[in-house]
Amino acid sequence: MYTDTNFVRQSLELHLFFARIMKEHSFFLQIGFTPRDIKFTQKADEFRRAFDTLLCDVVALSDGIVSKHVLQSGEVVTPFTLQAERLSEFYTGVDIPTGITKAEETLMGANPNTLSTSFVDEVSRINNRAIQLISDLIMFKATILSNVLECKMFTMNYPLLIDHIMREARLYLSMVEKLQQREFINMEREALEQEAFWNRIMAEHAKFIRGLLDPTEEALFNKANAFGKEFDVLTGEALAAMDRTVPFRKVTEDSLEATIAIRDFKAQGTEGLLNCSIKSIIIPLLGDHTLREANHYLRLLNMFAR
Repeated sequence: MYTDTNFVRQSLELHLFFARIMKEHSFFLQIGFTPRDIKFTQKADEFRRAFDTLLCDVVALSDGIVSKHVLQSGEVVTPFTLQAERLSEFYTGVDIPTGITKAEETLMGANPNTLSTSFVDEVSRINNRAIQLISDLIMFKATILSNVLECKMFTMNYPLLIDHIMREARLYLSMVEKLQQREFINMEREALEQEAFWNRIMAEHAKFIRGLLDPTEEALFNKANAFGKEFDVLTGEALAAMDRTVPFRKVTEDSLEATIAIRDFKAQGTEGLLNCSIKSIIIPLLGDHTLREANHYLRLLNMFAR
């Protein structure tokens, strides 16, 4: 039975992960424009601040409500998040509200039996705010991508990265809309679709890392390149499993092993960016961002593998 408690818990857990991802997407867009496109810079900053506010409101409701498993997964924050925010703020001059991260670090997990009607209604209002905000951000990303592909705009972000973050926003939007319609999100039933989606995301992360490393970082370049190729294969396996060409269990096991490896690679890379031992043009928060996404995917894979 799909209860109000399930609705609230799934909604808040979804926002704790994805609202932070969206605010960081906005930040990456914001710092990538040229001075000519100051209006786009300002608009990206507006989106970043709006998602800051949304995430802050979600955090205020989450203590004692969301599951301990999600909070301990490393998808909400990692041991590097706060330092990555501070260093990225120092490098860019963009004001990043680290108080949200500090508040998330103190959240306690629980599994409440009942919740008041007013609490459920408040979460529903947050979902509606998120739907509108994500929809607007998707349109903004689509405009940027169109401008870049038509040579109407230059940005430091790869066209593939803009498309990449647009796909993530669309996934977030579809999941919030399902929750608002009280459709239970059965991640296990949707496992293959999720694996195909996230394997592609992991492949692209590796390719972005490869392309943003200094040319002298040959060992890291080669390792990132190998991960990109491996996850391209895994994406194909997940798609083949949908047609029953490849066994589901094999796809999950292979994806789990590879994701653990790339998670460790990203953790080491993020630490290297923070202590200035890696030469690159990777903003530290991007390293932590990709690490959290790997942690999120690992939680899903462990659930699928049960």
